[in-house]
Amino acid sequence: MESVWWVWSQLFAKGLVYRGYKVMPYSTACNTPLSNFEVNQNYHDVTDPAVFVNFPIDQDPGVSFVAWTTTPWTLPSNLALCANPDETYVKILDKARNQKFIMMEARLCGLYKGEDEYEIIDKFLGNTLAGKTYTPLFPYMENMKSSGAFKVCLDKYVTRDAGTGIVHQAPAFGEDDYRVCLTNGVFKKGQEPDICPVDPTGKFLSIVTDFSGMYVKDADKHIIKKKKVPTATLR
Repeated sequence: MESVWWVWSQLFAKGLVYRGYKVMPYSTACNTPLSNFEVNQNYHDVTDPAVFVNFPIDQDPGVSFVAWTTTPWTLPSNLALCANPDETYVKILDKARNQKFIMMEARLCGLYKGEDEYEIIDKFLGNTLAGKTYTPLFPYMENMKSSGAFKVCLDKYVTRDAGTGIVHQAPAFGEDDYRVCLTNGVFKKGQEPDICPVDPTGKFLSIVTDFSGMYVKDADKHIIKKKKVPTATLR
C-alpha cells in the first residue's frame, strides 16, 4: 500500500492528477458514491410518480414543449431539454386544454387516448428544434440562461419507446444529461458544483428556496403541487 501511495504522490507532484466529475450511483445515507456491485446488492423496485411538464417556448409564444419524467425531484435542477434530431415532431392543439404543445409524433399515444383529443398543426424533424430556448420551470438557476442554459439540445439517446420524445435534462443527476449538456455548452467544466443544488445527505440547498432542507424524494409531491404538474400514467 505504501508503494501505491508513493506512486500517487509522484503523479500529483508532476501535475498529472486533476479533479474531475462523474455522475455515479450515490448513497445519501452513507454520503458516498457506490460501485455498481454495491448498488446491485441492495437493488429493489420502487414506485415513482410519472409526470408531464410544460416548458413555454420563447420563440413561439403560446406553445410549450412537453417533457416527461419519473423523477420530479430533479426538476428544480433542469437546465435543458433534449430531442432526437432524426425523429418527426409535431405541434398540436390540445382540444381539452386549448393549449399548443410540441412533442414527438410517435409518442402522441403516450399522452392521448385517441386522435380526436388533439389536432396536428405542423410536422418537422427534431433537428429544427436545436437551440430553441424556453422559460425556466423554476428561478433558482435562471442566471445561467444567458450563458447557454434552458435550450433544446439534440441527441439520439432520446427514443420513441417512452415519454414524449423530449427529455428533461438535469446534468447533475444523469449520465446522458451530463454528457449532452456539457457537449452543448449548457455548462462548462468546473461549473459542476453550481449545477447540483443538493447536499451530500440528499437535501436541497438554500438556493432551492421553496424546498430548502427537504430530502429530495420527500419533495416529489411538493414539487408536483407547486408547479401544478399533472401526474400521468402512460398508456
